[in-house]
Amino acid sequence: MSATAGLGTAVLTRVDPEKGHRTRLLLAWLLAAAVVLVIAGYGLNYYGLSAAQRPFSPKHPILRPSGSIGIKLGMLGVLIFFLIYLYPLRMKWGWLGKQGNSRHWLDFHVVLGTTAPIIIAFHASFKFGNIAGMAFWSMMAVTLSGFVGRYLYSQIPRGLSAAQLSKKEMEDREEALQKELAEQKATLGFCVEALYHLPTADEVAKTTMFASLLSMFLIDFKRPYQVSRVRLQEAGFGPWLRSFCGLVATGDLKLERAIRIAQKQASLSKHILFLTRTEQVFRLWHVVHRPFSYAFAILAILHIGVALFMGYRL
Repeated sequence: MSATAGLGTAVLTRVDPEKGHRTRLLLAWLLAAAVVLVIAGYGLNYYGLSAAQRPFSPKHPILRPSGSIGIKLGMLGVLIFFLIYLYPLRMKWGWLGKQGNSRHWLDFHVVLGTTAPIIIAFHASFKFGNIAGMAFWSMMAVTLSGFVGRYLYSQIPRGLSAAQLSKKEMEDREEALQKELAEQKATLGFCVEALYHLPTADEVAKTTMFASLLSMFLIDFKRPYQVSRVRLQEAGFGPWLRSFCGLVATGDLKLERAIRIAQKQASLSKHILFLTRTEQVFRLWHVVHRPFSYAFAILAILHIGVALFMGYRL
């Protein structure tokens, strides 16, 4: 009986609390991609025409901005626009702030922020002039800066309660990982911590905020290729090739465990090293991101108002 209970407990401890969120997020991305691909596939031979040729296309009455499909795409863009602003609003509305996890909201905020400019571009049939054009390019600036913000957010470690970790807690966790990594090195006989080469604290202190952001990105960008090289050296060519050139895990459990520990330790070391810079850039990012968001909102409302008042037929 006790063995069964112990087995049940062990199974329960392996449950991934983020699995449901990742599944929902994947479905959201797939749905967004499907919508975009369907619209693009249907309108490809129309959107590829010049402005002078489009009025002669049989799809012009429905795909132009005021057409039966074009106007619905505009409505969909407005709906997505309102959904995007739920994320900043939840920080001000107590009852909304209690719904779900802030990071989960941010993930879906990114999905909507990525999809909205594409839908609006289809609505405008890729003609960006006057107020509508200004609104679109403001939205593009919001979207691009949103990707940067999401990356910066991921660089600030957070505890299970979503409260930001103190630097002391991060250093304690790093020390524990280093001890575990040392055990793995003794077992495997190679230095997996050499996967990553981080700059020194003095070097980071001397760099500008932009250079620090670029350095963080390059470290993360090189990570999969460095891991691939380690898998090739330690597992051999055959397992490396079967693991898609080392980009996914091999069948060597000890090697993969050592790599996972090294990844956690290196990632945490990078977070500690760049923590001050990350917080500075994140504060500056808010100064840039919010004005573009407000400018887009104002321009979009003006565009809708003018279109309704003037009864444009484009």
